Amino acid sequence: MCRLQRNRQEVIFKQLGIQLSRQTMSDWLIKIANVLHPVLYEYWQKILLQQEVIKADETPLKVISDDRINSYMWVYSSGADSPAGNICGDSAPNIVLYDDQPSRAGRCAVDFLQNDDDQHYSGYLQVDGYADYHQSHATLVVCMAHIRRKFKEAQTAQSKTSKKTGKADWALNHIQKLYRIETQIKGLPVDERYRIGQEQSVPLLNQFKIWLDKSASNVLPESLLGKALNYALNQWQKAIRYCDDGRLDIDNNRSERAIKPFVMGRRAWLFSQTARGANASATLYSIVQSAKANGLVPYDYLMHVMNEIMAGNTDPEQLLPWKVNLG
Repeated sequence: MCRLQRNRQEVIFKQLGIQLSRQTMSDWLIKIANVLHPVLYEYWQKILLQQEVIKADETPLKVISDDRINSYMWVYSSGADSPAGNICGDSAPNIVLYDDQPSRAGRCAVDFLQNDDDQHYSGYLQVDGYADYHQSHATLVVCMAHIRRKFKEAQTAQSKTSKKTGKADWALNHIQKLYRIETQIKGLPVDERYRIGQEQSVPLLNQFKIWLDKSASNVLPESLLGKALNYALNQWQKAIRYCDDGRLDIDNNRSERAIKPFVMGRRAWLFSQTARGANASATLYSIVQSAKANGLVPYDYLMHVMNEIMAGNTDPEQLLPWKVNLG
């Protein structure tokens, strides 16, 4: 589990005259996760796989005692970042699920996106350009923010050698126009988002594609600008797919924000001691972040859930964070 945090807690308890080892605290958290996983996590995963749009991301995780130094924490999400509602005007529940896996292989996503009847998820999966996501049975939608990031890197390199505007500036300005449209249609009904996207975004994307083809032919492929152009062209069909359905976003920032709390925590605790601890972290992070995404105070929600379970109520439908009333 989170070693540094346990160290701090051990010191605090010791100052209060309480001898409480890190191992004891780790065991408590693992036991709590083992109780909550079948009641909440597994049920939420079934609901997630029923959604038309899922977003995914992954980040490295060190597990030092199980020969799993190159582990990864994957995150899958639906809905919005907050209870204010999906930015697509959709009513998908706000779910954030972390999944600890021993590798970054695409098979990890394939296995997670499969229900109890061995049926594969076939909806939209919005991701970055990582090639192994292609192993899934989903319809991939690539994040435009990653394309923008490549051109930003090229622009930064360009500014060090010249004060003139160049191709990277043009690309970034054009992408900004696309984002401006997304801002304007935020929260509108799905059919209205689709209509405006077809009328305004598609012509801009067509212009962008013509420019990409022309520019790629006279830029060195190994330069940062060349790499940005080739990345955009390689991901193009999946990157423009967001215009095909009003429920889709222009980027995958929802999942990147979902995984950020784990990345920030990792800077403090650095690694998990065991796979059991990493799996428990995935369950507990999922519950805490899903509670926050639904406007709940995680501590209050966890106390409510644990009290209900102790009282014999293990009906997951009554414990959904987007339905529960904490008074």
